[in-house]
Amino acid sequence: MSAKNETVQLQTTQYLTFMLRDEGFAIEISKVREVLDVTTMTRIPRMPEYLSGVINLRGNVVPVMDLGQKLGMGSIEYTKNTCIMIVDLEVDANMVEMGVLTDSVQMVLDLNPEDIEAVPKMGTNLNTEFIKGMGRQSEEKFLIILDIDKVLASEGEAVLREIDNTASLQLGEATPKEVVGVEA
Repeated sequence: MSAKNETVQLQTTQYLTFMLRDEGFAIEISKVREVLDVTTMTRIPRMPEYLSGVINLRGNVVPVMDLGQKLGMGSIEYTKNTCIMIVDLEVDANMVEMGVLTDSVQMVLDLNPEDIEAVPKMGTNLNTEFIKGMGRQSEEKFLIILDIDKVLASEGEAVLREIDNTASLQLGEATPKEVVGVEA
């Protein structure tokens, strides 16, 4: 193997491709822990609409988010292909598992840097920092490569905070807001 071939192989990155509302997306395979069939979810009151609930994953509570809805694409329509990708996020220097609902998972795809186009300029007020690039799947078709940490990291932190607050309320514990003005 020549040095040039070794360099190209080292630069190739694997992506897991999936569908959201008839559009192709991809994330780095290293971020995906596993892919599950949809299972029973427990809905938590007062959560954002895009948070579908939590699942029991081998004894751990894992929040599950409808990624399409989070990205403003509408609610998911469950089919036999609907699945949950378990992704690893870094939140406050801790690794957190988060489930992401997708319409279907497609395949693992190797992309070289030359197969990835820069994010097009969409206007000054549009935030596209959660998109890493546009992966060329064919001559006419692109995949939107997501930076899943940027899509979900702030949500992971907010969701974890909300779940803690909701659990506290359900257990009858006072929140700091309720304690204000009470003399000890």
